Amino acid sequence: MLGAGLVEVPPVPARDPASAIMEKPEVPENRRYCSKCDEKVGRSRGGRPGRTEGFCRNCGHPFSFTPKLRTGEVLGGQYEVLGCLAHGGLGWVYLARDHNVSERWVVLKGLLDTGDADSLAAATAERAFLAEVEHPNIVKIYNFVRHDDSGYIVMEYVGGRSLKDILLSVRADHGDTAALPLPQVIAYGLEVLSALGYLHGVGLLYCDFKPDNAIQSEEQLKLIDLGGVRRAFDVDSPIFGTPGYQAPEIGSQGPSITSDLYTVGRTLAVLSFPFRGYTGRHLRSLPPREEVPLFQRHESYHRLLRRATHPDPARRFQSADEMAEQLTGVLREVLSAEDGRPRPAPSPLFGAEQHTAGAETTAPTDADGTPAGGATPPILTPLEPPAAAAALPVPLVHGSDPAAAFLAGLTARDPGDLAAALSSAPVASREVRFALVRVRIELDDLDGARRLLEEIAAEAPDDWRVDWYRGVGALAGGRAAEAAAVFNDLYDLAPGERAPKLALAFCHEIMGDMAQADHFYETVWRTDPTHVSAAFGLARTRLAAGDRQAAERVLDSVPRVSSHYLAAQLAAIATAVRGRDAGELNGATLIETGRRLASLRLDTERAAAFAAEVLEAALGWVRTGRAQAPPGAGGHRILGTELDEASLRAKLEETYRVLAKLADGDGHRHAMVKRANAVRPRTLF
Repeated sequence: MLGAGLVEVPPVPARDPASAIMEKPEVPENRRYCSKCDEKVGRSRGGRPGRTEGFCRNCGHPFSFTPKLRTGEVLGGQYEVLGCLAHGGLGWVYLARDHNVSERWVVLKGLLDTGDADSLAAATAERAFLAEVEHPNIVKIYNFVRHDDSGYIVMEYVGGRSLKDILLSVRADHGDTAALPLPQVIAYGLEVLSALGYLHGVGLLYCDFKPDNAIQSEEQLKLIDLGGVRRAFDVDSPIFGTPGYQAPEIGSQGPSITSDLYTVGRTLAVLSFPFRGYTGRHLRSLPPREEVPLFQRHESYHRLLRRATHPDPARRFQSADEMAEQLTGVLREVLSAEDGRPRPAPSPLFGAEQHTAGAETTAPTDADGTPAGGATPPILTPLEPPAAAAALPVPLVHGSDPAAAFLAGLTARDPGDLAAALSSAPVASREVRFALVRVRIELDDLDGARRLLEEIAAEAPDDWRVDWYRGVGALAGGRAAEAAAVFNDLYDLAPGERAPKLALAFCHEIMGDMAQADHFYETVWRTDPTHVSAAFGLARTRLAAGDRQAAERVLDSVPRVSSHYLAAQLAAIATAVRGRDAGELNGATLIETGRRLASLRLDTERAAAFAAEVLEAALGWVRTGRAQAPPGAGGHRILGTELDEASLRAKLEETYRVLAKLADGDGHRHAMVKRANAVRPRTLF
């Protein structure tokens, strides 16, 4: 399950428990602190090593870093101590055997200091409810035993490596600036969010998540060290956390679901790039995007971390499920950027694309048979604001809405028909009114849509769909800059969604910022080829940059199963020949364009119109005198015609006469006859 079926995370071999026992259990001096005032204790002075037991010079509280259990001791009549595994925030961790249950390996977690009331209270709290926690990503608590007036938690042994150790291993091999691959980091994050979501669902908070507290064993990740876990309504128990990971409001407001999610965001950051200063200069912030190459490559990941670690808890993700949904969307985007393979999936917030904007290929000629407007027509129809707004995905209807079943039964697509159907809805619920807003925008009743949105906002100011439709209305009205500001905020809110990115691409194209439009179109199309509007938008931005080959590749990537495949192929044909100087062409391009056209199923008139355009381009190229047989072309033939001037003229004459017969007016018919006469081969008669 690790990686949500999208990522292959290298397995970590389960470690033999006996090999994990420390030969010499000691706490390094640089990790010795007073459990009460957090001052340094047990440090070397005057060349003498620091004491492992004593009293804090600052507050007088006793400290002890000496293991309390010896190898061979038996606790509770069944747990035989085998040695120390590690030292954590709440004390020593021991390996033991359970003689009462199949000689299984278990872990005993003791207290840092038996005289520390807070530590004792934390251990007691664990005993009270953690034995009931059951989740595949959380270490299992078996029991709680007392021994010599001290408490010990008995838990399952998880053989593997912590995320901290995995990161340190990578840096040992590749240098201090190395990090884990981003897809692997996100895979870990999804597992952690699954575990935290479970805890939150049963009223518990983890409080102290960090790379040390998750272990990968084989292909599974488990949360360990449950010492900081507490009930959500508990206001008296001590709060455990770690600088660099702990949310800033903990001291004043206490822990919460959003503070747990904050620790996940910080952990993702530490694992995925060399996060220098995360306990100092950036204790409460992320580095600027321009300082982190990973953020520059993956904008959506950067935005996800910004929301997860926002200083204001109200602006963070509000549930583990919500964060996991967006993180999964970001993972799909990251993977597609790395290998070019799309990874589409249904959105948890939006429906499928209902319309496609700018997918029409401009006809080669206008009604009188000459180039439209007296100039070469554009290859693709320019993007218009109302069409862009209509093409945006529609937010999903909430299933709990009283009119949800009614809305699901609507089949009308025409805005006028939809408006009539919605007026007869059994109840004017919020979902019905949102549907009416969309219909009014499509009917160009922007003022009516705005007034209705204001009514909805008054009763539901926190519903993000109010802002979404404000942006859609602004886009439909041609106020692209205003719409872009709205959609940019929604991108921050839902960084794993494609819809805000497509909306931003439309806005930037309409504003003339083709570079930004290209960025967003490419991100959407590369990840999810069901958004065909992004393909045609990307083709337009590539054409605007003068890169015909790139535009043709994009159009070729529209899948055959798409209803817009034919339009994309015709656009690719136009891309290859339309508006180009004869000297820019070559035989291989012309022959391939002819093959592409011949492979399409077209009505006679459209086939003849595009054939005339391709043949005209071929004739112009032949007349430059540069005609040579392209390598592997199998002869000089295009659309069944030899690539020489006489043959091309004869074929063009025939094609124009076909168009003349199919013309729907005298003016068009005469224009086609004129062209046929002008292009026919010269003869003596």
